[in-house]
Amino acid sequence: MGYPEKRGTYWRGRYKLADGKYGTVSDETGVVIKFATKREAKQAADAEEVSVRRGERRDPSLGQETFGEYAGRWYAVQDLAASTMQNYRRHIEEHLLPTFADKALSGVLRSDVERWEKAEKAVYAASSVKTWRSTLHLIFEDAIDEGLITSNPAARRRGRGKRAGRSRDRGPEKVVTDPFGALLIAERAALLSGRDDEFVAVILKAYTGMRWGEIVGLETEFARPGTVRVEWQLYELDSGELVRVPPKDDSYRTIDTPEWLSALVADHVARTKPTPCPCHGKAYVFRGQGAARAGGHHGAKLVDVARRASVSTGTVSNVLNHPERVREETRVRVELAIAELGFVRNAAPSHEAAHWRRNGFATWLFQPAATGWYPKKAPQEPRPVPLLGAPWPGVPARGRGASQRADACWLPIAKGLTPHGLRHSHRTLMEDLGTEKVLMDARMGHLDGSVSARYAHVTPGMRQRLLASLTDQWETALAARLALSPTSPVRALNDLLRVRAGAP
Repeated sequence: MGYPEKRGTYWRGRYKLADGKYGTVSDETGVVIKFATKREAKQAADAEEVSVRRGERRDPSLGQETFGEYAGRWYAVQDLAASTMQNYRRHIEEHLLPTFADKALSGVLRSDVERWEKAEKAVYAASSVKTWRSTLHLIFEDAIDEGLITSNPAARRRGRGKRAGRSRDRGPEKVVTDPFGALLIAERAALLSGRDDEFVAVILKAYTGMRWGEIVGLETEFARPGTVRVEWQLYELDSGELVRVPPKDDSYRTIDTPEWLSALVADHVARTKPTPCPCHGKAYVFRGQGAARAGGHHGAKLVDVARRASVSTGTVSNVLNHPERVREETRVRVELAIAELGFVRNAAPSHEAAHWRRNGFATWLFQPAATGWYPKKAPQEPRPVPLLGAPWPGVPARGRGASQRADACWLPIAKGLTPHGLRHSHRTLMEDLGTEKVLMDARMGHLDGSVSARYAHVTPGMRQRLLASLTDQWETALAARLALSPTSPVRALNDLLRVRAGAP
């Protein structure tokens, strides 16, 4: 604790700042306070030392480097996975620097951190703010190790603040679905993309619990009869680059797959005949959706012509396809823009997109499949997926006037479900089936550090029971889908329904 020190005719209070270093009680201007009695000096010194321990006082000789300067140095020496480095950079640049950049390290108080956190929670989800505060805490901890500050203002104090129980900072409950819901979502996703890749990928994810990056990064050599080997994943950086990295937390594992699932994946590979991608030189089970030109988009597009001619893209389309519908003056202006830009109609892409993009898949394929609605995208508001009702469950109407031509729409299956929610769904399904925890952890790539886990091991019997149960769930879901309609516009599912119905 603090102590009084006799100085001629007065007493002054001394308190501990760090090991071997002490401060003197002073006023706001830095002038030492002279106390008349020993008791007053002792009380003031004790109060100052308590403030230091709480992170409310700083040694003025330390931490004069600004937070922005130190955060830049701190980030530069980190040597972590590309995904972690990307996340740290986003946390620092977007959420920490706007508030703390110009503050000295020693000038950041606990109250500053609390005010920042409260302001962030007014805009962002509490779970996200918690992650950003953890990064802030880590930076200050390293500053303490370097001797720049003596305490961490971002450290949480136990037993303080609101008494809100477990409901405080509680996020929304994760949405999951059952095998039948996963089957219907997989069918819709394939209808939206116009191919079978999405059907096979969603089913594989729902019955293995693989992470999104592991599905995208699944190479053909690791899709084996009876198993899927998780050896790599593709992680998408903010720049758009997909990097080939080990699975999260080094969760290398071999996942058993039922016979029907292995056959579904094998048939898909045999039909699509994957070739090595230009970015990694590896053959992947699944391709990206849509088309891409080599090296990026080259040459003028329809929208560029429309902007140059100050008309809509629909007017440009009419000039190309129905010039008689366009006024002569407008037609001449559009044709001049086409000539100036060197626009080539129906320029063929040099290759299909090699890989899915997380946002594109989740926003324009998975979410509409799960909810039946397209999300908001300016200038359009959220809207139902326009469908032509036959054949069941409906085929998405495309092109201009799709909403006017549509005669049906989809009902929601699992509103709020995300691609990662299928991983939660798989774990929940295994719990429902009574699967042993050791097998669930091995399948999900989770590490149980408890003592009891050291004495639990996966056995062939456990694996066979789980595969049999997953097959029963699949057969039940397929039978329920067959009861709705004996056919499907999705080729892969249509073949499965025909076999289930006993058709040749």
